[in-house]
Amino acid sequence: MLTGTCHCGNLHWSFDGTPDSATACNCTLCRRYGVLWIYDWEGEKVTTSGTSSYYRWGDGGIEFHFCPSCGNVGWWRGHEPHPDGRTRIAVNVRLSEPDTVGQIPIRHFDGLNTFTDLPSDGRCVADMWA
Repeated sequence: MLTGTCHCGNLHWSFDGTPDSATACNCTLCRRYGVLWIYDWEGEKVTTSGTSSYYRWGDGGIEFHFCPSCGNVGWWRGHEPHPDGRTRIAVNVRLSEPDTVGQIPIRHFDGLNTFTDLPSDGRCVADMWA
C-alpha cells in the first residue's frame, strides 16, 4: 500500500497496490503544480481523507484538490461519475516518501496539445528527486 500526505498532515491518500507508472502531464495546471499522478477509481484502489479545497478548471470536468492550510495538491477527481457510476481519481505521488515510490517509472503525457503519450526518457520517480 502506498500513502501520501500534505506538508501539514491534513490531507492523506492511500493507493492499494503498485501502479505501473506515474504520469507527468504538461498541461497548464499539472506542469505548474509539479505533480506526478497515479490513477484508479475513488473508493476502489484509492482512498482520500482530510479537509480539502478544490479548483475546477476549463469545462469543470476535473477538480484539483489541495490543502487549504499548506497548499499542497493532493489529488484530482472527476467532477461527474463515469456512466458506470465510478469516479476517476489520481493522487499526487510526490506526497509519498521517496523510498516507497522511487522505482515507479514515469510516463509523460501531452495534456497540453495532443492528449497522447510522449516518448519516455526511462526515468523513475527517484530520478526526479535526485
